[in-house]
Amino acid sequence: MSGQTVVHPRLPPRRRTSRADRWWGKAWVRAVEESAYAEADLVAGRSLARSGQVGAIEVGPGSAVAVVEERGGQWRVEVAVPVLDDAGAAALVETVAAQAGRVTALLAGDLPHELVEHAEEAGVELLPYGGELETTCSCEGWVDPCVHALAVLHQLTWLLEADPFVLLHLRGTGREELLARLHARAPDVPDGDAEPDDDDLTTAYDAAARAARLLEVLLGDGPPEVDHLL
Repeated sequence: MSGQTVVHPRLPPRRRTSRADRWWGKAWVRAVEESAYAEADLVAGRSLARSGQVGAIEVGPGSAVAVVEERGGQWRVEVAVPVLDDAGAAALVETVAAQAGRVTALLAGDLPHELVEHAEEAGVELLPYGGELETTCSCEGWVDPCVHALAVLHQLTWLLEADPFVLLHLRGTGREELLARLHARAPDVPDGDAEPDDDDLTTAYDAAARAARLLEVLLGDGPPEVDHLL
């Protein structure tokens, strides 16, 4: 398991939107809602998340850290998510490798439902439940998760919806590690098996670049420049 962290730039303020748009984002939101103490905290957390007052989020295996500004103060929030053990990480790699289209989908910003289902059948739970989301905050609030932590958890929804590798990274197997492990096992795969080759990854990276440009426009709430996205 890699200890590498990725810093995701501060997200701009957003107009009022749905809590989540994609199926795995909705599942993440359900876990956040399960972890909250009260509905009022969730409402305040969503509002704070949309305000643009959450700083850059640093994501690493099993953790996410960000600073939240509110009422003239700054509060440091840490989110902890259980990581997959060695057997779970290996099972995840095998599940992704079972079909070439899966790594292509991940790189293009999609998380196939069947991938998650097959991972669960192999004993790997990718989407957390409420009790697995642990948070700490430097504020003096007694509720856990506090409003600041809920704001960070909601922004994580947008990040992992835009890039499902954020979810895999939180679970301990980020983009680079997953791709490296897929390449490492490629020589052992017989011809004709569904292992992603260089052509698959090249196509996937191209699709990912196009998706990233589109998602950048969507996250910024600006009008898409269609000529540059096609």
